Amino acid sequence: MKKILAIALVLCLAVGMLAGCAKEAAPAAEKTFKVAMICDSSISDGGWGAACYNGMTAAAESRGWETAYTDAIDQSAYADTMISYCDLGYDMIFAPGNQYSDAVVQVAADYPNVAFAVLNGSTELPTANIMSILPNADQIGSIAGIIAGLMSKTNVIGFIGGMELDTTKSKLAHFTSAAQAINPDIKVVSAYAGSFNDTAKGMELAASMINEGADVFFGDASAVDSGARQAIDQANGDNVTIVDIGQPADLLGQNPCVVSSVVTDNAAMIAICLEKVETGTFGNEVVFGSLENGAVYLGKFNDALVDADMQTKVADYIKQLQDGTFGN
Repeated sequence: MKKILAIALVLCLAVGMLAGCAKEAAPAAEKTFKVAMICDSSISDGGWGAACYNGMTAAAESRGWETAYTDAIDQSAYADTMISYCDLGYDMIFAPGNQYSDAVVQVAADYPNVAFAVLNGSTELPTANIMSILPNADQIGSIAGIIAGLMSKTNVIGFIGGMELDTTKSKLAHFTSAAQAINPDIKVVSAYAGSFNDTAKGMELAASMINEGADVFFGDASAVDSGARQAIDQANGDNVTIVDIGQPADLLGQNPCVVSSVVTDNAAMIAICLEKVETGTFGNEVVFGSLENGAVYLGKFNDALVDADMQTKVADYIKQLQDGTFGN
């Protein structure tokens, strides 16, 4: 009987020790990663700022990250805003434009353990903790130019840029060349607003271009583009004869003048960056987006403004663009 009690006591002690070891070996709670976006326009601008914010939140949600943002900030506050997020323990800062590059380089040097992803960042920008996200600006401009070249009835098309960034200049150049490849008589009127959030300037520039005969518009200026669309809608009244090509999200239905959009899948490219942060492989890399990998594509058409025959022509030209035979 004593032997049985002794064995039972030993077993109880063993179970207790195992339970204690299990408690000690219990895994720590999984880390919750955090990403923040800074933006000089607004996340509710109906254009660039909104599309970039929505892309970030969609990517973060797909991977279980927390998000934060600060928008409508001046250039002088870029670095300080990023520093604030770094000090709060954010794992990645998302900067949606090449205009943030200098500030990113400055801050990234002081925060080597924080990742920085720059949309439209140059191929020379990446370092050990900086990556560029680079949609194909040439293809984006060309797709819009194809639509404009086919649709313009006045042979005058308009382009409004925010600032003279390399990517914006590339979009304008390829918008022009693609439109003129289809219709050599096309004239392009263009202007830069010197801002991404001045909607009044967008209205002013669009109204001026409409006076010059422009009947198809494309822009790369965030909230400025929203102002341009307001001016176009006002000029049209109830009869839409002047149209706009949106970007980088599918803006169909946002304004009566939107005929289609050139869409950039920011979420897919941002998600690649988030995954690399999680796996410790972030840095020294450019994430490209193009027609070929599906990160750049044509959005839906306004069927009331573009008939089936025109839509087929656009699709055929875009296939040539993807194949490398367009304009040859």
